[in-house]
Amino acid sequence: MSSVVVLDNGGGLIKAGYGGERDPSTIIPNCLYRPLSSKKFLHPTPTTEEDLTSAAVRRPIDRGYLINPDLQRDIWNHLFSNLLHINPSNSSLLLTEPLFSLPSIERATDELVFEDFGFNSLFISDPPKLVHLYEASRRPYGLVSKAQCSLVVDCGFSFTHAAPVFQNFTLNYGVKRIDLGGKALTNFLKELVSYRSVSVMDESFIMDDVKEKLCFVSLDVARDLKIARWVFVCVSGCCLAYNVMIMERHEKDDFRNDDSLGFRRRGYDNFFRCTYVLPDGVTHTKGFVKDPDEAKKYLTVDDGAYLETRKDMDRTEIMDRKKVDLTKNEFDLTNERFLVPEMIFHPADLGMNQAGLAECIVRAVNSCHPLLHPLLYQSIILTGGSTLFPRFAERLEMELRPLVPDDYQVKITTQEDPILGVWRGGSLLASSPDFEAMCVTKAEYEELGSARCRRRFFH
Repeated sequence: MSSVVVLDNGGGLIKAGYGGERDPSTIIPNCLYRPLSSKKFLHPTPTTEEDLTSAAVRRPIDRGYLINPDLQRDIWNHLFSNLLHINPSNSSLLLTEPLFSLPSIERATDELVFEDFGFNSLFISDPPKLVHLYEASRRPYGLVSKAQCSLVVDCGFSFTHAAPVFQNFTLNYGVKRIDLGGKALTNFLKELVSYRSVSVMDESFIMDDVKEKLCFVSLDVARDLKIARWVFVCVSGCCLAYNVMIMERHEKDDFRNDDSLGFRRRGYDNFFRCTYVLPDGVTHTKGFVKDPDEAKKYLTVDDGAYLETRKDMDRTEIMDRKKVDLTKNEFDLTNERFLVPEMIFHPADLGMNQAGLAECIVRAVNSCHPLLHPLLYQSIILTGGSTLFPRFAERLEMELRPLVPDDYQVKITTQEDPILGVWRGGSLLASSPDFEAMCVTKAEYEELGSARCRRRFFH
């Protein structure tokens, strides 16, 4: 039996390894990049240490679908030759492909696999099926395994899917999609920071890092927007909250410097403010959070917590939010931290005429047979990098509960590693004894063609 290469070919990351293993051998961005110090595009590596400030990026996948097979061939050739060190002619390939892929894209993929690389055999799978398979194997006595039914919510790089899975097959007629993923969230964060602080429209890699480290999901957006407008000052040993907009109306120095009131020019910041330091290319080539503890202060926010008296604080000063020091290689974030993930729940705020994630899930469930509805609501599985935002599952349940009948339970499960969940399901499938019989061989492809062979995958 030949070795099986499992390739989760995502729009943002490629996860590649061998069937039967728990984790992939390598994870690299699915792109080529050109830093300012180079004249040609380079292949990313798992341990890239270069300064990626203003690096140009070329991606073979746009909006979830393969648009540049030549570029994808170049990336795969580097992956198979330099990172995995495999001989495709002696290997089988398990490849993930997005739902509802066009026939022309399917043909281009098959040509890459069989004609350009010469793999011995191929199996194509959609991500929700593999996520369901992995979760069912992890909990053999759980509901997903016993009922063989789940609703996979995949928030990926290009878009978000709510896909019902039954008996290890994705019910295509029930799949609902939101044209919003991690890439759109990063672009939105770029616009917010560029408008309020410094221009970062060309900093894709840096802003991805900012989003992953600092953004979180708000459980009460209206309340948190109010908190983000307040600063905290110490008056006679007590911490009081003042609205920033009110303070900005009083520009007189005698008000700001009145020692009897305890006001100075700087203030104890609100719970959401944190600072991100940009790379300078000399002392550090990657950005970082200036104060990691400050970035976690939002976890202490609850109803009324921001008005709590703090006896142990020193006298502090009010900071002017309007002024940005351009001599410093850093910028501050406040409400941007939770407004960016909020787009997943309310895409209309970005001008998109689409339902939010909770409504998308309800529509996907209602598209299935009524007998499946209670099972699907009890077995919602979250996967994809965008589900890693803190409090994502809790907020989704809050949004979903009012839309679900009262006699149905809602249970949301986040995978132990949402980024690797699809690959691990593929690794499990590739190690099964029936895998070779499920594959399409190169001889069958040459005899029957792409369209006939694709029927075996039940797409």
